Amino acid sequence: MIYGASVVYSSFLWRQGFRRDNHINYGILLAGFGFHTLAMMLRGFTLQRCPIHNLFEASMFIGWAMVIALLVLGLLPRLRFLGAFASPWLFGLGVFALMPKLDEPGARLALSEGWFSLHASLIFLAYGALGLGAVAAFMFLLQEHDLKFHKFRALFSLFPPIQRLEWLTSRLLLGGMGLLSAGLVIGFLWLKHEKGVFYQSDPKIHWSILVWLFYLAMLVLHARFAQRGRRFAWGAVGGFLFVLLTFWGFNLFSALHHPP
Repeated sequence: MIYGASVVYSSFLWRQGFRRDNHINYGILLAGFGFHTLAMMLRGFTLQRCPIHNLFEASMFIGWAMVIALLVLGLLPRLRFLGAFASPWLFGLGVFALMPKLDEPGARLALSEGWFSLHASLIFLAYGALGLGAVAAFMFLLQEHDLKFHKFRALFSLFPPIQRLEWLTSRLLLGGMGLLSAGLVIGFLWLKHEKGVFYQSDPKIHWSILVWLFYLAMLVLHARFAQRGRRFAWGAVGGFLFVLLTFWGFNLFSALHHPP
């Protein structure tokens, strides 16, 4: 409900062209983060485990990671507007998590509890960073569109310069890739410990490798071959949309991550 209130307030910021700092929206997101954190803590203490074992908990963890990054970036006034763009994503994740049969308490990984918690936490934190990278890239596309068509909103808004948005996008994607790589390495090492192999044919593992390769290719092209601007931004947005739309299906079809 609080993230929904942020969406409503953000709509007014959009109409005003972000011509003033949005302390109120930052405060709304901060309040939502407080309740979000409390809910996850209570669930974790009640179930005696890290609350990241099913699709409901995964959705909530990704949203929680995004809010943490938003609040940290929001300490800089010139980046506080990110909350207005990210709040619809947070609200959408929350609504999705309330869908029937996502919260299945019996779902467990074959990996031991402690290592799974570390593996999954790093992966979901990575998705949070990649999600914010997509938000920054979306804002880059809006700013570029306004500049291209000579709209005054681009001149008087609180958006950072378009070059800074591209820089922010690349740094968020780089941070997300670092977290994703660490999470995958831990998963492969523990798979060796549990199953005796570093790799096992599994839909979710194949999907995770594909996502990792996609973002690696994007960052290499951006750094080495000057693949910048609009194409880079569309890649960041499209990549995260792919993650959002396909994660749940591959997770359900994975015998390793979602045992019957």
